[in-house]
Amino acid sequence: MEMFFLTLREREKLQQIKNHSNSNLLLLCGPPSSGKTSLLFQFAFNVATLHSNSTVIFICNPHSFHSKPPFLSQGIDPSSHLFHRIQIKYLNDDQDIRNYFSAFHLHHTLPAAVLIDDFGLFFHNNNGGGGGRDLAMAKTLALCHNAITYANQKGCCKLLLSDTHTHQGDIPRFNFIYKKWIHTTFTIQEGDVPGSFILKDRSYSSTDNTAGSIKAANYSIALQYLVFHGIIDDQVE
Repeated sequence: MEMFFLTLREREKLQQIKNHSNSNLLLLCGPPSSGKTSLLFQFAFNVATLHSNSTVIFICNPHSFHSKPPFLSQGIDPSSHLFHRIQIKYLNDDQDIRNYFSAFHLHHTLPAAVLIDDFGLFFHNNNGGGGGRDLAMAKTLALCHNAITYANQKGCCKLLLSDTHTHQGDIPRFNFIYKKWIHTTFTIQEGDVPGSFILKDRSYSSTDNTAGSIKAANYSIALQYLVFHGIIDDQVE
């Protein structure tokens, strides 16, 4: 959870998270215009902060990224040298994603994290309809899983995907596909005040998909900034 909201006082805590976290595949999902791209980009910045000699790959659709660029957290210097280690990679569809991860093992230096913004959007043009899209997504996630597993045999690498809710509630639209490979999901709900949101960290058992720990963070998008208001532990639903 803290990886989305970095402050100077939290860096020691983040170092502990880097050393002890076993979740290498993560999912962030929420309603439209809830700051998902901004959260992903802040995550990328935090990883670059913790891994001083590594790069971070930020995969996105060029049209979506330029039409809705991410907002930085308050206090982040937009000219920071850390942004030079965040490589923006523009891809157009699911085949581009599979091509990238198929060659992952050929990279001379592996990144500390790969982030894919609006993962489900890459499958909208799949010609096979709903069934073809689901199969393509399953194949892609399997390939992503294998690539990240390989990377973690060499070092440390996280894969974080984001997706958009298309209905009420906080269940990802392709949850039945995601849950086979991803057991840590961050969900976003709208807050009581316009522009405010609640980010929840849900961890699932890899064997029975039962809920584990739940944490929540309050944040808002204000004046083109991502504003963090605090983390709540053991939130009761």
